[in-house]
Amino acid sequence: MRRTHERVKNRRALGLLTVTHGVNDMYQGAVPALLPFLVAERGYSYALATGIVVAATGLSSVVQPLFGVAVDRRRMSWLVAVGMIAAGVGVGLSGLVDDYAWTWLAIAVSGLGVAAYHPAAAKAARVAGGGSARSMGVFSVGGNVGGALAPLFVALVLNAAGTRGTWLLAVPAVVAGVGYLLARRVSDSGPATATAPASAEGATGRDDWRAFARLSALAVFWSIPYVVMGSFAALNVIGRFHVSTATGTATLTVFTAGGVVGTLAGGWLAERRGRLSTIRLGYLTAALAVAGVVFSPGLAGVLCCTALFGTALFVPFAAQVTLAQDYLPNRVGTASGLTLGLTLSVGGLLSPAFGALADAWGVRTVLVCLVAVLAVAVLITLRLPEPSGPLPSPRSDPEPADAAA
Repeated sequence: MRRTHERVKNRRALGLLTVTHGVNDMYQGAVPALLPFLVAERGYSYALATGIVVAATGLSSVVQPLFGVAVDRRRMSWLVAVGMIAAGVGVGLSGLVDDYAWTWLAIAVSGLGVAAYHPAAAKAARVAGGGSARSMGVFSVGGNVGGALAPLFVALVLNAAGTRGTWLLAVPAVVAGVGYLLARRVSDSGPATATAPASAEGATGRDDWRAFARLSALAVFWSIPYVVMGSFAALNVIGRFHVSTATGTATLTVFTAGGVVGTLAGGWLAERRGRLSTIRLGYLTAALAVAGVVFSPGLAGVLCCTALFGTALFVPFAAQVTLAQDYLPNRVGTASGLTLGLTLSVGGLLSPAFGALADAWGVRTVLVCLVAVLAVAVLITLRLPEPSGPLPSPRSDPEPADAAA
């Protein structure tokens, strides 16, 4: 009876974390969605607009591993709520004052909040889901959905209220953060104490830094196609087929929708076919899909291949996160921070180089380069080992309901 209660409790905890992940990552997507409004109302140059993006992503990616180290050293489950609230409040403050320095600092606060959220939440999701790739896939898809909804949310609010209405954007984060803390308090007062499932927390296995370094390199080769396709999917369709901007934007929607499907499918496949097989299948299929985007003669074929690419690219995502945590079983927060933070920022840092390549040789040349990038990723997957060392044994969590934290 108690075991059934704990399973239900952990499922609720995972569901709550998935919702918070969607809210948190909505503020990652909100920053680029804010830029057209700031440029239109304040006359920012592209350089100043790019600086705001750096405030959000660059600082966040560098600091996120540090939060991971902190989460490994002590229980900081409150970072889930505090990080999410900071992410929302930073975006909310960004438009209240016209001064550029104010806006930059507000967005930097939002980036720090996003950075604080991910290691703590990923570690908690691992505990609540028993370390399974399927559970991590469910948690990850929350972030996908939140990021996809961000442009619509920002447009609805700012079209009605202008940039001075950015404070309204903070409301979901504050509501979700307070709701999360209240849910934890109710869970803490319950009759049962949740247990951390095997391979979820409290590991005693050996940290395999060599394997983790290979996986981190693979995460870099994941981030490059993700950022580049996100930047050029619409431009490719508009340039090749001379369609409207709305049709081009639909291509980007197809790409992000494929990511949601791929994240869920990847977690399911990893549970049945193994994580390494799932990762290899995802990268190989993604490479073939990009080739289809380049060589498909018609718009329908390009759209189908773009959807397939978005799906295939996200198939390895949940498996990579859980694999990173198993490579560093004694440093789950560090593994989460590095995998979800620093390595994934490389794609953004390299995007100006791909932009210059597109200016000189065209968008299709950039997409051909992605095939080569993904081919290298496939080769890296062949060098990934299964996690070594003994699996950790289950133990009771001394902090009540921390599986829900």
